[in-house]
Amino acid sequence: MKTPFPPAPPSTSAKLPLAAALDAPLLEAEAFDELDAILDELRSRYDETPQWEFCEGFMAAVICSRRPIAEDEYLSVLLATPAPGEDADPEGGSFASDAQRERFLTLWKQRWKEVETALDSEVDSLEDERCYHPEVMDIRGAVADMPPEEQASFKGEELPAFAQVWALGFMFAVESWPDEWTAPRDKDAAKWLDGALQAVVAMTEDDSAAPEVSPLNEEGAPSTSIARLNAFGEAIWAVYDLRELWKTLGPKVDTVRKEATPGRNDLCYCGSGKKYKKCHGAG
Repeated sequence: MKTPFPPAPPSTSAKLPLAAALDAPLLEAEAFDELDAILDELRSRYDETPQWEFCEGFMAAVICSRRPIAEDEYLSVLLATPAPGEDADPEGGSFASDAQRERFLTLWKQRWKEVETALDSEVDSLEDERCYHPEVMDIRGAVADMPPEEQASFKGEELPAFAQVWALGFMFAVESWPDEWTAPRDKDAAKWLDGALQAVVAMTEDDSAAPEVSPLNEEGAPSTSIARLNAFGEAIWAVYDLRELWKTLGPKVDTVRKEATPGRNDLCYCGSGKKYKKCHGAG
């Protein structure tokens, strides 16, 4: 993994799989299906509710953010849902029940911990079991594998490229909190920030090259260019770099500006009409 800062000393601990590092099993496919089902239900009442792949990218960006962002703050941005105790916005989203919200948050927090642990692991290969592997879909590949009569229903539709929706979710979070992604003063760090973000931005673009491989199914129909797969790998490393960058720099420190103290013979700032030395400046 590239890093703009001096590398940390090699870890002496064994390279445990991600599940072992978490001391818990990873989310299974059924859990992601459940998340999709909850989002589909939300979408039935608020049509701008995103797909899970978008949420996956959004989550990674929030985890990488320079400032820790509170759950209620980022969920209201992502899902347009009110915080507990707040009245629902008629034009926003809402969970069908408290139980649905709690189930969504249970799965969300488990996935959050998986992503956070992966991004904080020392990995040097995308094949490492501890590496961050975004949950992305290959829509074009899925359609290409359909029978011709089913493919016909997608004719003329612009299907997203591999991992494009994930990257759009990531950048949506970046754009939602621009102050947390402002370039640092250090020129090398600023350059590295820009390079890492550009690697993710590249994935928001279409894959216009000829399809050569199936990224998620070795036996599937070609749906993605090799250049796209390579760019996806670069984007994953970029997320690692962004996590490391902000962890190293830490949250921004607001500049404290001290107001000028009035002269002893100036009128006091409180409006009393007295000289400062005989009012708030006394003693």
